[in-house]
Amino acid sequence: MLIKDEISFDEFDDVINPRNEDNGFDEVVEGAISRRGFLSAVVTVGAGAFLMNNTGLTKVARAVVDPFGFEAVIANSEDTITLPPGYKWESLIHWGDPLWSDGLEFNPETRGTAASQARAFGDNNDGMSLFRHEDRHLMVVNNEHTNRSIIYGNRTLGLPVNSDDVNKGKAAHGVSIFEIQQNSGGWSLVKDSPFNRRITADTEMEVSGPAAGYDLLKTAVDPTGTKSLGTWNNCGNGETPWGTYLACEENFNGYFSSSDPTLEIHDAFKRYGISVIDWGYGWAKEDERFDISKHPNEPNRAGYVVEIDPRDPTTTPKKRTALGRFKHENAEVVISAGCRIVVYMGDDERGEFLYRFVSDDTYSADRDHSDLLNKGRLYAARFNEDQRGEWLALTPEATGMSEAEICIHTRMAASAVGATTMDRPEWVAVNPNKVEVYCALTNNKHRGRKANKGGDEMPAGGPNPRKKNLFGQIVRWVPNNQDHGSDQFTWDLFAMAGNPLTSEGDKAGSSNITADNMFNSPDGLAFDDKGMLWIQTDGNYSDEGLFEGMGNNQMLVGDTTTGEIRRFMVGPKEAEITGLCWSSDRRTLFVGVQHLGQKGNSSFPGGGSSVPRSGVIAVSPEDGGLIG
Repeated sequence: MLIKDEISFDEFDDVINPRNEDNGFDEVVEGAISRRGFLSAVVTVGAGAFLMNNTGLTKVARAVVDPFGFEAVIANSEDTITLPPGYKWESLIHWGDPLWSDGLEFNPETRGTAASQARAFGDNNDGMSLFRHEDRHLMVVNNEHTNRSIIYGNRTLGLPVNSDDVNKGKAAHGVSIFEIQQNSGGWSLVKDSPFNRRITADTEMEVSGPAAGYDLLKTAVDPTGTKSLGTWNNCGNGETPWGTYLACEENFNGYFSSSDPTLEIHDAFKRYGISVIDWGYGWAKEDERFDISKHPNEPNRAGYVVEIDPRDPTTTPKKRTALGRFKHENAEVVISAGCRIVVYMGDDERGEFLYRFVSDDTYSADRDHSDLLNKGRLYAARFNEDQRGEWLALTPEATGMSEAEICIHTRMAASAVGATTMDRPEWVAVNPNKVEVYCALTNNKHRGRKANKGGDEMPAGGPNPRKKNLFGQIVRWVPNNQDHGSDQFTWDLFAMAGNPLTSEGDKAGSSNITADNMFNSPDGLAFDDKGMLWIQTDGNYSDEGLFEGMGNNQMLVGDTTTGEIRRFMVGPKEAEITGLCWSSDRRTLFVGVQHLGQKGNSSFPGGGSSVPRSGVIAVSPEDGGLIG
C-alpha cells in the first residue's frame, strides 16, 4: 500500500500521474551555468551583486556594524530547537490545543475526535500573520494538512477507519484564528476570546471574482456556482493593506477520488494532479462532494486564495478567483507607484509558473476594498537569458480562453502565453526598503529531463540553471522604473543552494554558500523591517550524501546588499520550518514547525515517547531586546 506520509506531495503525484522522461532535453545546452561562468554573470544585474561578500567594502561595513546581530548556529540533527546564544524559545500553541474552555485537552492515546478537533488548533501549521486590533493581538495560522500516521496513530495502519476519523481529519485542516497576550511569563493563548475561530474543510465560503457563477463551478449542491464549502491545504499566506488575511490553497488535488476506478481523467484534471486515488484521507467515503465521478466540478472550486477578516468572526471567507487557480504558495501584496494593488504568487509544482495580479482600481485607505481583489489582470512571468524579463498578460486574446476560464484553468493560460517554467516557485517576498522582489525556487529533479504536466519544456537555463536541480535557488527581480506595476523587470540570483563540502561545480552552490551556512530547498521567505531576508527550508534532512553537513531543516537570514547568509535556527527532526511573523515591538518572532516526525523519529515538543505535535513557537532575546 502506498502511504502518502512516506513521500512528498509531488512524489505521490508522480507515481499516480507519471510523466515521460528524456523528452529531448538531455541534449539542451545548459548555457553558462558553470559555477564561475553563470554565477559571475548573473550578479552584475539588478539590485546589487550577491558576490560582494568577499570585497573590502563589505569588510569595512562589518567593522562598523553587524546587520545580523547574532552568532551563526551550527547545523545539527537534534530533536529540538537550536538558536544563537542569547536567544530563547517557548511553545505558544500546538496541534490539538483547545481554543475554548469547553474544548478537551489533547489526548495522546486517541489523538482526539472530530468534536474535540473542531474546538482546537489544527494540524501542520504553515503561513501565519499577527494582527493588531485595538489593544488585542490576533494570530491567524494556516493548518495545511495532517500526517495520517500521526493523527491516526491510534489506528493499526495509521489511516482513518470510520466517519469520526475522517471528520477529525477535515477539522484539522483549514485556518485557526485566536487571540494571544503577553505577560511576565511570555506569550499565551487567550481562551474563549470572541475572536477565536476555526475555519475548516466544511466552513461556508463565498466564491467571488470573474469565475463566480461560471458553469465549471456549478454543482448539484450549489447550482449558482457562488457558494462552496471549506478550505484546505493552505500553505503560505498574505496580508492586505486593509487588514485582512490571505490563505493560499496549495495541494488541494489529493483530497479528491473516484468511486468509479475506471473513470477517465481529462486533461484539465491531469494538469492539476486530480486522480481516481486520493492521498489516504478518505474524504470521499464520508463526503460525496469529494467523489469526482459524482461531482466532477467540485475540484474546480478549490485552489484559490481565500480572503478572511480576522477582526470579524461573523464574516464569510471569500475565494478570490481573480487571483487564479493553481497550487498557491503565498500571496505577497504590495502597492504600485500608481496606487494599484499588486499580488505576487508562486505555483509550487515542478515546471509551473510565477504570477502577478494587478488590480483595476486604485487603493486608498478611505475607500471600500471589497472589490479590489475581484477586478484586475493576471500575468505570468517570462525570464529571458539576458537577465531581463516581462509579465505576460493572461487575456482572452492572448490565451484563447474566457476571463472565467483563465481564472479556473490558470496553468493552461500561462502555458498558452509561453511563460517560463520554474523550479517550484514558493514564497515571494518584497523588500520593504527597496523596490525588489525575491522568490524561493525550492528544487526540480525533472529540470532538463521531463516536461511539466502540461507538456511545457523545462530546459536548464535562465533563473533555473541546473539540470536535475536538487538544492534550489532564490531568484530576485527589480521592476523597471521602481514600479511594481511595470510589465518589465531585470533579474539575478541571490543565492544558489548547494553543498561545497561534497560537491563541485553548480552543485556546490553560489559563492555565498559556505560550509557554515549551506542548506537545501529554500521555501518560506519574509523580510523584517530592516530589510533582512529570512529564509526557511523544507528539504532533505538526511544529513547524508549530497546533503551531508546540512542537518535538519532550518531558518537563515540573508543580507541582500552583501549577499551574506547566516543560520539563525535549526528545527527538530523530520520537520519543516515554515511561517513566521513578528510582534509589533519586534521583540518576538513567531515561527511555525510542521510535519515533524513524519517518518516516526521525533517526539517534539514533549520529548521522550510523546506524540510529535506541529505548532508555533515564540523566539525572543533573553535580554528582552530586539530580534536581530
